[in-house]
Amino acid sequence: MGELTVTALRLGLLVLMWVFVLSVAAVLRRDLFSARAPRKPRPSAEAPAEAPAPRSPQPAPPAAAAPPHRQLPPNTLVVTEGSLKGAVVALGTVPILIGRAPECTLVLSDDFSSSRHARIYPQHGQWFLEDLGSTNGTTLNNTPVTHNVPVAPGVPIRIGQTVLELRS
Repeated sequence: MGELTVTALRLGLLVLMWVFVLSVAAVLRRDLFSARAPRKPRPSAEAPAEAPAPRSPQPAPPAAAAPPHRQLPPNTLVVTEGSLKGAVVALGTVPILIGRAPECTLVLSDDFSSSRHARIYPQHGQWFLEDLGSTNGTTLNNTPVTHNVPVAPGVPIRIGQTVLELRS
């Protein structure tokens, strides 16, 4: 092989290595610093068409029983499993952003969660759960979340190895 051929091969290999390094850096940058705009919740007219959260069957109340008391709306988000077990986030009127990014309301130190993993938000007096296009997905009562779904108090929400619940 001539000296010119060896030099051209070295230069080609150097260019290929730099293309690889820059593409890895771009992927890491996109994952760590992605600032996706939050999706708008679906209009309330479509809300009844969505599947309600699964409930356990309850026996019918006796005819002479006292009227059931109204269930209080949830006011806290509690971490029941994971590295933040026991952590409590007060619910107000603003959405709760959950993920690994520092700007999230609940910052998870869970390798199976995305930077901006999920969002819990209030709408018309009820709380809804939305997966924000996470890599490993979000489940509500062991059912994958594919669209905005209402969340009842006490129903487990799993994000990676972390489990959350809304509580009154």
